Amino acid sequence: MKKLSFLLIGLTLAFTLTACGKQPVEEINSTRSAIDAAVSEGAEKYTADDLKAVNDKLAVVMDEIKVQDGKLFKNYDKAKQMLTALKVDADSLKAKVITVKEEQRAAAVAALDSASSSITEAEALLASAPQGKGSAADIAMMKGDLQGLQTALGEVQPLIDSGDYAAASERAASIQEKAGTIAAEVRAAQERLAALKIRRK
Repeated sequence: MKKLSFLLIGLTLAFTLTACGKQPVEEINSTRSAIDAAVSEGAEKYTADDLKAVNDKLAVVMDEIKVQDGKLFKNYDKAKQMLTALKVDADSLKAKVITVKEEQRAAAVAALDSASSSITEAEALLASAPQGKGSAADIAMMKGDLQGLQTALGEVQPLIDSGDYAAASERAASIQEKAGTIAAEVRAAQERLAALKIRRK
């Protein structure tokens, strides 16, 4: 009877050690797939720091697995827990990438609209700018500048379409600033002319 009890205890212990001693291959693959999914969404481009943090955690888990691999009595329970938590992080990262992409896309589209409106405003002001011998050259130069800005504006949408939202926003902001400068110069000329007319009265 005692021999049977010892045998049962031994079998139970052996089963437990075997269960704890199997490398968590399924969990590793599942976690790596979750990280790959985040990368496919653009994590390297849009959330590089978060992706680095997730990969650093994966490296820690793999180190823990390597430690257990070298032991006679292996126990991967800690590694499994870490992998479970890491998969949650990876899934959350994928969701964050999608959100960040949409936010940046919306910001780029808004910047494009603002730049287009600024050019339209500057063109309207320039069309009503004071005409005269002294201003003809300036007006011609400003018209040329605005044409150049229109050309540059046409390069923003392709950036948005390719997902380069940061570059699109930066380009659009630069165009808007330059168009605003032209509009300000025209307004200043109009104000000077108005002041001159008042003095002549």
